[in-house]
Amino acid sequence: MKRMSFANAAVLLVAFLLGYTALLIFFENRIIYYPSPFPEGMWDAKSRGLEVEDVYFKTDDGLRLHGWYVPAPTPNPKASATFLFFHGNAGNITHRLENVQLLRERGWNVFIFDYRGYGKSEGKPTEKGIYLDSLAAYEFLRKDKKVPVERLFLFGRSLGGVCAVHVAASRPAAGIILESTFTSARDMAREMFPILPVAPFIRTKFDSIQKISNIKIPKLFLHAPEDSIVPYSLGRKLFESAPEPKSFYDIIGADHNDALYAGGEKYFQAIEDFVNGAGKRKQERDF
Repeated sequence: MKRMSFANAAVLLVAFLLGYTALLIFFENRIIYYPSPFPEGMWDAKSRGLEVEDVYFKTDDGLRLHGWYVPAPTPNPKASATFLFFHGNAGNITHRLENVQLLRERGWNVFIFDYRGYGKSEGKPTEKGIYLDSLAAYEFLRKDKKVPVERLFLFGRSLGGVCAVHVAASRPAAGIILESTFTSARDMAREMFPILPVAPFIRTKFDSIQKISNIKIPKLFLHAPEDSIVPYSLGRKLFESAPEPKSFYDIIGADHNDALYAGGEKYFQAIEDFVNGAGKRKQERDF
């Protein structure tokens, strides 16, 4: 039996890599989105001590989405701030119960919703679709909940940062908070598949780095230097591309999914300082 030549082995390796790349591109959306549709999740928020208001609203393309509006404890002067929370690519809103609860305990209103295909929301996720979903959630807060612009903060985590940036690029807000997010889909593809030619061929853009250059509202970036999923370097690159006013906070000791715990009080204090600072800047501009 003849041994395989180096040339033949190289051809087989290249063919394998190209075939694997083609599969990744073909199943692109399945790699990006990991929704947990209802009834997956922990839907009894009350058993966790959290009172939520079930909310349903429509997108411009006619889908019915679901979310939770969680008002701050009253009376509380900090409740003047309302967060529109854009979650990451996996699970559904029930997997962010503790996140919502801790923000509420700091005295803020929170509206968290599921993109299409997640939780109780209709449809299947796509880039265009989650942008429509995010804009619909924003419009719900502005029109149905009557949240004024100067009290509305966009909070995007991981993939949700892409949605928050998209909304901020075309809608006014008091400020935007971007946690553990990235520059673009192609940059992430290069990080995830460094030896495969995936990046040039993917259809998804998630081009936050291009959009953020035109966002003038105050911006807070939060990222863990040891993040093992979204590279810290991409968070810094996005920050560096953003115009002032902006600030960056390192979540020391955290990975991608444990900022709430590893970040501790300093993490929440950084958010509170940003919210208060954005309000102060607004008053100074008005004056």
